[in-house]
Order: sequence, then structure tokens, then C-alpha cells
Amino acid sequence: MDTAAPTMLENRCYDELAVGDSASLTRTLTKADIELFAILSGDINPAHLDEAYARDTPFHKVIAHGMWGGTLISTVLGTRLPGPGTIYVGQQLSFVRPVGVGDVITVTVTVKAKRDKHMVLLDCLCTNQLGKPVITGEAEVMAPTVKVRRPATALPELHLHRHERFAQLMALAAQQPAIRCAVVYPDDLNSLSTALEAAHAGLIQPVLVGVRLAIETLAQAHGLDLSTCDWVEASAPEEAIRQAVAMARKGDVAALMQTSVSSPALLHAIMDRDTGLRTRRRISHACVADVPDYPTPFIITDAAVHVQPTLEDKRDIVQNAIDLARVLGFDTPRVAILSAASSITSALTSSTDAAALSKMLERHQITGGLVDGPLSLDAAINADVARRLHPQSLVAGQANVLVVPNLETGDMLVKQLTFLAGADVANIVLGARVPVILTDTADGPRTRVACSALAVLLSAAQGRTAPFDPLP
Repeated sequence: MDTAAPTMLENRCYDELAVGDSASLTRTLTKADIELFAILSGDINPAHLDEAYARDTPFHKVIAHGMWGGTLISTVLGTRLPGPGTIYVGQQLSFVRPVGVGDVITVTVTVKAKRDKHMVLLDCLCTNQLGKPVITGEAEVMAPTVKVRRPATALPELHLHRHERFAQLMALAAQQPAIRCAVVYPDDLNSLSTALEAAHAGLIQPVLVGVRLAIETLAQAHGLDLSTCDWVEASAPEEAIRQAVAMARKGDVAALMQTSVSSPALLHAIMDRDTGLRTRRRISHACVADVPDYPTPFIITDAAVHVQPTLEDKRDIVQNAIDLARVLGFDTPRVAILSAASSITSALTSSTDAAALSKMLERHQITGGLVDGPLSLDAAINADVARRLHPQSLVAGQANVLVVPNLETGDMLVKQLTFLAGADVANIVLGARVPVILTDTADGPRTRVACSALAVLLSAAQGRTAPFDPLP
């Protein structure tokens, strides 16, 4: 049975065709086929795409994938029999059995009759892996009259960018109540929309800290509903930051959201020893990256707070990331300390720091996960490279946390994943009394909401375990 796409296309002209001639192809229906067909056709019927809904609709697959089967029939007619130059005139098809993901479908067309004006009638039959018919019927075509033989056009590789991991993150957060969140000076549309999207998702109860008249005017101009928001008046960004941090210190809010104010200004206020939100652990930044087609999400840290972190800084960066990973459901997070070196060398501080951090795990200065390094990025996330370079490592090839040497490398890695790999990246600040949501103008709606979901989960975890003691 011919299952592969042909490398050469050769047609059968009308005069060459005889009753009984046939051609076939075999395809396995995948989830990607269904999703791609939905994208191209705009058919988003939940019976086709929502598995939970589909379970209550036992015959949905006859309709859902009938068009997919019809497309395969067209493929046989256009590439095999009669082949290039064929004009599809009409069809009469019956969908007699459901087709599901994983079913192997064989499509066969057979010449039934030749008619005047180069018209040809063909029997069409699609069967599943059990040999049972799923589609039957007839197709009428105008057969080509000019012989064609030419190389088949190579199709580009197609990858559907999926972000299923953030959907799982939202499902975890949905189990927790919404938290009061101070939204710091949301004086532009993107900032205000970010807070309202998180509120609409049931994640936060926004406390808008800023100039109320200006925010209400902005909302009215864009048709945004602020009826569920609380308010704290602040005349300038600096005052908004001060008031938001003070609210968090008093326990009036469970999270902060950075909007149009600069991240450095907000972080500086948070880290103030006397009036900020410091704890006995250093504050650090982490982002959760949902990379299309990568099997699991992973955490990158630190790409926003520590420019050139010391070994002591890195210890807390690692511990904060492990705690976040455990909140996300990783029982034993695997932490890769990244370096350009695959072995320890004094020429690269990142490699010696990696060795020291690995030792800290043995001495219980870091707990709750596995730590290994120095590891190159490819060895940290690629199993084949890991087997060659670090066959004994329990982290290499399967890291959940990537600890970068400094802010520059972290920033570049995050941006490469975002703009070259199509990743969604949700940013959060860890180690403070409350989680701090960082936003970016380049964030899409899914990423913005995911940042708030992280804050909800961290807030719930801190409430259960109180992992961060405030400074006296």
C-alpha cells in the first residue's frame, strides 16, 4: 500500500484510463490534522475540538472528520488517479462510521465509468484499520488530456504552536480563590487591560493605585468596565509604588502588579530594607516558559533582578526557583546551573559557581530538588547531548529549572525563546513577602493572564507554608 507522498507526479490521461483502474493512499488521523483543518476552515465546533464535550456526542466524529476524509479523496484524484490536470466536478459521499484520532484510513478510488467530454465517474471508498468502510460514494471528474510527469513540489514543514502548559497552569490556579492585587499606576490601555483580563479570569480582585479620574477616562474611551475594581488614589507613579508596597506590608493585598511603572523603580522599593518587602531570602526574578512542542514548561532565572549575582545570590535564586517549581507540581525539580563550560574551570566563574551550588545541595544549604552543573544549555535540555556529555547526571537532558550566569544571558535567552521559538513567558518576582507580577508590552493576553495565575498559586502556597520570614 502506498503510504508516502510521491516524489514524482504522473497523470493518467482520459485515453489511458480503463474501467477498474484504481489508486490508494493511507493516512493516520492525528490531533494536529484536526487542529490544522479547524484553523484552515474556521470550523471550531466543540464536538471536533473539545474532548470533554465530544464524549457526550457519540456520533460527532462522522461529521467532524468527514471533510478530512473528503480531502484525502481529492488528494488521490489530484495526485494519483487521474492525477495532475484533473478537474473535480462533483461528489456524492456518505459518512457511515466515525473516525477518531489514531485511526488509520485507507482511501481508494476506482474508475467506474468513462463518459463523453472526458468525464470520468469513480467509486470512492475509505476504510479504517479494521477494514470497515467509513466513507463511501462517487466522484465525478474531468480527466486530463495532456500527459504530465514532473517532480512533486516539496511541502514546507508545518508546526502547530501549542501552549497547553499554560492551560494546565490556569487549571491549577482555578482551584484557588481570587486574590487582592495592587495594580500599580495603570495609566495606559495595555496596563489597564492586563489587570482586567486577570480579573475576568477570576484570578485577582484589582486594587487600582493611581489617578482615578484619568483611569476612568481611559476605561470609558475604550469601553472597559471598572465596576469590580477597588481604588487607592495616587497622584504620580512614585506615590503609587509607595502606597502599593505599604499595602502589601500591612497585608491589605496579596500581590503586586507592575504595569506602566518601570520594573527597576518598583524593585528598588520592594528591596528597601526599612519600607520594602524583603525577607530573609534574596529577591529574584523567574519566568515560566511554555515552549511549543517542548514536553514540559521550564523556569529560567534570573533575568531581571541580579545583574551579576554572587554565589550567595545564586543560592537564593536556586532555592526560590525550586519552591516555584514545586508549587507548579514538580515533586523533585531538576535544576541545571548553566555555563559555557561543560566541566569546572577557573576561567569561567559560572562553572565554579555551578560546582559550589551542587555541593550546597549535598550540605542541605539548598533543599527540595536536584542541582547539577556546570551544564551547557543543550546538555541541560537535550537527552541525546546529555547522554554523551553527562551520562551519570540526574539533571542533564531533563532540567525543569535553568539558572543563567547573569542578567544579560538570561535576558537574551528569554527573548530568543519568545521571538524565535514562539514561546509564551510568564514573569514573576520571588522571595518577597508577596509575589510581584512583572508585565511587558510585548506580552500577549495568554501570557499576561498566566503571570497572574503564578501569583495566585504562590500566594496560596505562602499562606499554607509561610516559607519566607519577613525581616525583623
